[in-house]
Amino acid sequence: MKKFAVRNLRLCTKECLCLYVCPTGAADTENSIIDIEKCTGCGRCAEACVSKAITLIPEEYPAPQKHDEDVLSIMNTVFASKAQAEYIASALPGKFARALERSNRLMAEDICREAGYMIPQGKNAKKFLKELSDAGYEKAEKLVKLVKSNE
Repeated sequence: MKKFAVRNLRLCTKECLCLYVCPTGAADTENSIIDIEKCTGCGRCAEACVSKAITLIPEEYPAPQKHDEDVLSIMNTVFASKAQAEYIASALPGKFARALERSNRLMAEDICREAGYMIPQGKNAKKFLKELSDAGYEKAEKLVKLVKSNE
């Protein structure tokens, strides 16, 4: 499986050992991005990175697992119960209620992902959906309104 390296700028400490071990010069500190066109996926930069800011990711991901209707039905039932529990906890006062709200939300999100649905929670995904919504895509507009951001 072909892979390429990516750098997490939040973790990068600028030790820059990656520059010295990369055989193709793909690890560039000028723009802090690893050039995936040059990257061969050898992993030397990831092994040398003392801050563990470099990760190898596959160029193509496998197809998601198919679920039969019974499994999807059960997932939907459990998801609905977790969403309801989150809603109830959101109306209660105190730190414990906030923890319950968050816990139920995370479990519901995991169930959605396991069922094969993508949940756009990050800032960039929300921005992209907002742009689609502004362009007239109704489903994107619904997602922007329904999904809370994790940031």
